[in-house]
This record gives sequence, structure tokens and C-alpha cells, in this order.
Amino acid sequence: MHIIPAIDIIGGKCVRLTKGDYNQKKEYSDNPKAIAEAFANAGIRRLHVVDLDGAKARHVVNLDTLRAITTVESLKVDFGGGVKTQEDLDKVLAAGATQVTAGSIAASNREEVKKWIAEYGAEKIILGADVLNEKVMVSGWQESSDLDLMDYLAYYVDLGIKYVICTDISKDGVLEGPSFDLYDKILKEFPKLKLIASGGVSGKEDLVKLKEQGLYGAIVGKAFYEGRITLKELAFI
Repeated sequence: MHIIPAIDIIGGKCVRLTKGDYNQKKEYSDNPKAIAEAFANAGIRRLHVVDLDGAKARHVVNLDTLRAITTVESLKVDFGGGVKTQEDLDKVLAAGATQVTAGSIAASNREEVKKWIAEYGAEKIILGADVLNEKVMVSGWQESSDLDLMDYLAYYVDLGIKYVICTDISKDGVLEGPSFDLYDKILKEFPKLKLIASGGVSGKEDLVKLKEQGLYGAIVGKAFYEGRITLKELAFI
């Protein structure tokens, strides 16, 4: 299983929110590149970067920060937040991202994302499935789309999507454990999906359990920043 630390960006700084609430923001560093370098030096090879300003503004905002992070050559970076147009997608890839997460746009404009998958290939596009009570949430988790998660996944799996980051918003940032039952349900329905867990990881034990479940990857955020899990543990799970 791939361990994928998260760097969430607001105003060029590394932050974490609680349950996606912009009013519950905690800053951890004003130098995201230095954080990325620390992960790389510990043996981490993948990184999840989220432009929270972009998610809220509905266009990519923190492109300079992404460029700085992607100068850390040993890291493969996936980027999400505010990618709404092909122009946004091209800018993010040109800034060094290996993959781009299609979040809200995948719910609101399926034809656009269908075109991206066809033109850029399923290796470049990750489907972002941010859910609350198994309904897909959009616009930086501020709005419900009323889309059923399983129907949403089925649509994109039929289009050839391979990678999905699924975040249970009720678990995000509260350090109470991931949504194990939800991930089990998804993998039973879509066993070939490269499913990446996001939200709720509280320590090493959660990551071990996700690995045993057969997850392709797991995103780690607050558990690391709050000292619940060390860099050494992240690199050797």
C-alpha cells in the first residue's frame, strides 16, 4: 500500500482543516516545500497536494506553491483543488504534477472529465470522491451534489477511471479512524479499483488495517502533523 502524505495549502501555507471547515484551520508551516523535502528524505515517494483556496474559489490559486513542491525530484505529486477547465489541468501538469484529482468538476461536469480521461489517459486523472453519508460533496465540501457514491463510481469506472481518492468528510481531521466499512463496500463492488483512503487516519494501526483491507493507498494528514505517527513509521508501513 502506498502511504501518501497530504499537504493542504491556504495562502501558500501548509494547513489542516477539520471536517473540511475553513473556520477550523490550523497552520503547520509557511514552507510547504520544506515539508515535502522532509517526506522525500524519509523515503516517501508520493504526495497529495490540495489547493484549498482553489477549491473554494473554483479555479487553481496556489500554482507557485505547487511548482516549488514539484522541484523535489523524488516525489510523485498528485494535485487537486480548483481544477475546473482543461486550461487549469494543463497548468497543473506543466507545474510538475504527476496526476490531477478531478473533484467537484467530476460531479458537476461529467462531459469535461470524460474528455480529460480520453485525452490524457486514466493514469493522469484521479477521481475525487468526497462524501458525507455516501452522498458526493462539492465546492471544497461546502455543498452536496445529491449524487449517490456508488452510482458515481460506477459511471467513472465504466469510462476507464483507475484511481479514486475517497474521503469520508465526517472522519476528516478528527483522528478517530478511517471509514473502513465504506472502503470495504467500495472494494467489494469495484475490486479492480485503485482505491486511496483519505480522512480519519489516527496512527500506524489504522494504516496497517487499511493495508490488510487491500487499499491501494492511504493519505495521511493531521495524524502526522499532530505527532501521532512519525516519518519513519510512514516510510516503512
